[in-house]
Amino acid sequence: MATASRRRFPALLSRRNGASADGEIQGTVKLGRRTKDLVKRLGPGDVAVIDHVNIDRIAAEELIATGVPAVLNAAASSDGRYPNAGPLLLVRAGVALVDVSEGDPFELLRDGDSARLTGGVVSIGGREVLRGHALGVDELERRFDEQRERVDEALAEFAENTIAHVRQETDLLTGGIEFPPTRTSFRDRHVLIVIRGERHLHDLKALRAYIRDVHPVIVAVDGGANGVLAAGLKPDLILGDMDSASDEALRCGGELIVHAYPDGRAPGRERLLRMGLEHTLVPSAGTSEDVAMLMAYEKGADLIVSVGAHFNLIEFLERNRGGMSSTFLTRLRIGEKLVDAKGVSRLYNPGSGLGPIALVLVAFTILLAIVVIVSPALNDLAELFWLKVKIWLGL
Repeated sequence: MATASRRRFPALLSRRNGASADGEIQGTVKLGRRTKDLVKRLGPGDVAVIDHVNIDRIAAEELIATGVPAVLNAAASSDGRYPNAGPLLLVRAGVALVDVSEGDPFELLRDGDSARLTGGVVSIGGREVLRGHALGVDELERRFDEQRERVDEALAEFAENTIAHVRQETDLLTGGIEFPPTRTSFRDRHVLIVIRGERHLHDLKALRAYIRDVHPVIVAVDGGANGVLAAGLKPDLILGDMDSASDEALRCGGELIVHAYPDGRAPGRERLLRMGLEHTLVPSAGTSEDVAMLMAYEKGADLIVSVGAHFNLIEFLERNRGGMSSTFLTRLRIGEKLVDAKGVSRLYNPGSGLGPIALVLVAFTILLAIVVIVSPALNDLAELFWLKVKIWLGL
């Protein structure tokens, strides 16, 4: 069974900054209960301390990208409910992953502490402060394969929760959401909705020709705005609870719409108020990506292309979603107008444009000039033609 996991997760083992030849790791402690916030402060040589049950693939990839040599988790990196790939990705990338079992790292450690990690033992100044279980590749591969065999249990629970929440989110299907007016026009245009998801940066690169030729409206869902800027683009509109988008993204000039709870509460609004940024609210059930898709649909979009959206069971479970009622209702309402970015990149055949035509014309002109110059007869003919043009123009 472990062989199958190795095929799915190719070896990426490497020695990270802070790791010695004997496996001992030293680094500066950085704490953050929300992984997506902590990664913004991490760098090579830091020891990340998180509180993340079932580390998902996106969180793992972001932690790996920071260059940290070790991650201490106050929660279970994989609790066995479903096959989550995050922990395996981390250790295969050479990141030491420890599930703390003795002591609370958020009480015993402080930002800036110089920590030494030996196996599952964490020491500060030569004194042991807490212990945990160091997760290895073989163990995680075995767990992953076992979880894949039991995924039917998670599927049954997921389906029950989906049905239970459908009645609470029927506004998504009946058009009961009141969307604020926007200066961006959606009518009869393609809309590209970018969600911070697996391979969203890769998909944006694959869509370069489509974006260049079609000029779709770009709607970023919260942290998806960071990916839009990283791709050299600018979002026309950012919608979400505003906890993942960077300050740079929020100040890029795109319209800002805060996704609020159905009762009007909007914790993310406080950040925009502190930054002095204009914004509007849209109270609604469901996820921000569902609300963004429905807004584009209600405002007359001709086609909605999603980048980084969640489409399968594992992705929903990794995002700690108890069900997918809002996503089910959203897809049911939008229907054929919604297309995944991967489908667009495979089917879109960009036109040649004016560039190649202009290049051919320039080459032809240069070749014609050379022929006229080296041929006396053609040279005389060209001078006669030019003389007639001057007479006709009265020059």
